[in-house]
Amino acid sequence: MSDQLNRLLSIMARLRDPERGCEWDVAQDFSTIAPYTIEEAYEVADAIERGDIDDLRGELGDLLLQVVFHAQMAKEADHFAFEDVARSIADKMEARHPHIFGDEGGVMDGARWEDIKAAERVSGGADSAMDGVARALPALMRAQKLQKRAARVGFDWPDADGPAAKVAEEVQELRDAAPDERFEEAGDLLFAAVNLVRAYGIAPEDALRAANSKFERRFRAMEHLADGRFAELDLDAQEALWQRVKHSES
Repeated sequence: MSDQLNRLLSIMARLRDPERGCEWDVAQDFSTIAPYTIEEAYEVADAIERGDIDDLRGELGDLLLQVVFHAQMAKEADHFAFEDVARSIADKMEARHPHIFGDEGGVMDGARWEDIKAAERVSGGADSAMDGVARALPALMRAQKLQKRAARVGFDWPDADGPAAKVAEEVQELRDAAPDERFEEAGDLLFAAVNLVRAYGIAPEDALRAANSKFERRFRAMEHLADGRFAELDLDAQEALWQRVKHSES
């Protein structure tokens, strides 16, 4: 390992030292650190989306710290160490690329990649196509992964017409639902919408993230045009500003 990586591992071990360490770091466990791990992963993605390479370097460091933190806690409990984490992923990457590191020729395509991952899940004791889809994933992303797993064993619409009709059906069911039924029907509608978007080959998480960015950009532009008086405008005036901003982008 590099000098800097060894330095980072030593720093974390010192921070976790029960007698000489940092009180906050010593008090943490896997569950308390997990939210920070997720947050740092999103901050890496944000730096990439903004094209900020300097920030990306720092955010990758923050994410690496999370791996080191979890590995240190595992080492203290005699579960595994950082070296075991690195060995595990190295073994996995070699096994998943037999055309590079093994005797298998040809090109790795999506179907072969999924077959290898499916074989890994079976060897790990999985007995359902749904096994291994992390519950902590963003809901849209998890819905997509669950649907893709189902599709791999044949449970899928043959084209976009089926999921489009299902979205329309779920919209009506939400409109007709009693108050205590709306939560479930809303979930069914969102799940159906993910299926429709997936049918067009679009990642719903990415599409919604782009829509969020577009809405935020347009809303900020409306606020600028209103010169600080946006909240004072009636809905018709606000809509007029929305259309003005929208047309300016076309």
